[in-house]
Amino acid sequence: MQRPTRWIGLMALAAQLVASGAARADDTLKLAIGQRGNWETAIAEIGSRAGIFKKHGLTLELTYTAGAGETLQTVISGAVDIGVGVGTAGVMSAFAKGAPVRVIGSATVGSDDLYWYVKADTPMHSLKEATEKTTIAYSTAGSSTNLLVLGLIKTYNLKSQPTRTGSPPATLTAVMSSQVDVGWAAPPFGLKELNEGKIRIVARGSEVLSTRNQTVRTVIVNAGRLAKDKPVIARFMRAYTESLDYMYANPEALKHYKDFSNIDEALAKKAMTEFYTRAALDPYRIEGLDAVMADAIALNFLKAPLSKEELSELFQVPEAKK
Repeated sequence: MQRPTRWIGLMALAAQLVASGAARADDTLKLAIGQRGNWETAIAEIGSRAGIFKKHGLTLELTYTAGAGETLQTVISGAVDIGVGVGTAGVMSAFAKGAPVRVIGSATVGSDDLYWYVKADTPMHSLKEATEKTTIAYSTAGSSTNLLVLGLIKTYNLKSQPTRTGSPPATLTAVMSSQVDVGWAAPPFGLKELNEGKIRIVARGSEVLSTRNQTVRTVIVNAGRLAKDKPVIARFMRAYTESLDYMYANPEALKHYKDFSNIDEALAKKAMTEFYTRAALDPYRIEGLDAVMADAIALNFLKAPLSKEELSELFQVPEAKK
């Protein structure tokens, strides 16, 4: 009678080992993501819905913010582990002030996706026509839209008023109700209104020429979580990259996108093909940091360039899996 008892005991022990191994692999990461519904910031959402992060032993808890400024502060506070879509200059500024934040990837290179618009019945056809009374929207302080509005004002020697408006939906409401003159958006948001002739584009982010080959937005992590769990963060970036590949290779991604964003698949596909290239969203593509710092200094985000040692400390992008 001892043998069956012995085998039952061994089987129970094996089950416990398997369960404990699964528990160790199933890590939870909390994310703050700017602008719910943007194609660029949908990677974690779509990857989760497709089961990609789960395959890598990760469970994601996603929170959406009104913009990069909120996302950055949430990561700094430790309320979340990772932030997606945070302006590079804003991150540099926070880091220079001692904030516990590190960059683990690029969210996007270039700024042609961001655009500024007016109501269709507004006389303005170009931002160059803006006056000192014109209010120009950006999302939150420290965001890439904040930096770009300041850059557009400098580029065209304007005296217009930068105005914080939050998310694209809130901004559209502010524009259509004449609370702000010039709104901002990123595709696919606004494409429906453009097609219907309700709004008209008057400027693009790429008009700030220095940003064209810059990593303008980043994926960031709380420094404490990175120090504690580097392998987990590296695994997250591998799953993030696989999710991005899935978005550009599998038609099911557009269905997942529509399910959570309520944005028509045709508009999403138009945004993906005309405004966001896979190369621009490559998380391992870090470019133009000297230009980012020069712009950040010119626009009072930084007092001085970060040193090579500081950049090495700030940018801790895991190696891409070969």
